Amino acid sequence: MAIRIKGLRINGGIRVEMVRLVDESNNQVGVVDATTALARAREVGLDLVEVSPTSEPPVCRIMDYGKWLYEQKRKVREARKKTHHAGMLKEIRLRPETDQHDIDIKVRHAREFIKDGHKVQFSLVFRGRQLRHRDRGYEILNKIAESMGDMAKVDQPSRLLGKRMMLVVAPQ
Repeated sequence: MAIRIKGLRINGGIRVEMVRLVDESNNQVGVVDATTALARAREVGLDLVEVSPTSEPPVCRIMDYGKWLYEQKRKVREARKKTHHAGMLKEIRLRPETDQHDIDIKVRHAREFIKDGHKVQFSLVFRGRQLRHRDRGYEILNKIAESMGDMAKVDQPSRLLGKRMMLVVAPQ
């Protein structure tokens, strides 16, 4: 069966006569006939994979190709996961009438996010007549910024956008 993924030829897809063979335990066997190398790979129940097609003669390795592909995809997935979550913005929502104890708990959660390297956005949402008391919102967000001052810096100061007041803090 000839499978060709990412430019690597395996088993029957290798069309050259002579190959430099590396066996399953990474020992250099030397230059052998491609059919002999394929027979040796089938004998141990693995695949013959052309790892360097541009060299003369091409280098082929006996390995479990499916397992190798799985590990490569897993590495890519983990690398993508690390870069994807680095610097993610976490949002914590508050209301102007939120009790001080509840604010302390939300600040504690924000501290954990900051320890993990995330930015935290505090959103204070106003409804109806609460917009008349914007000063209370600025007061709450300033207290939060002061309490987070030992481990985070203010990335975007408190500002009002429509009915929402926001403050963004980032790790120092």
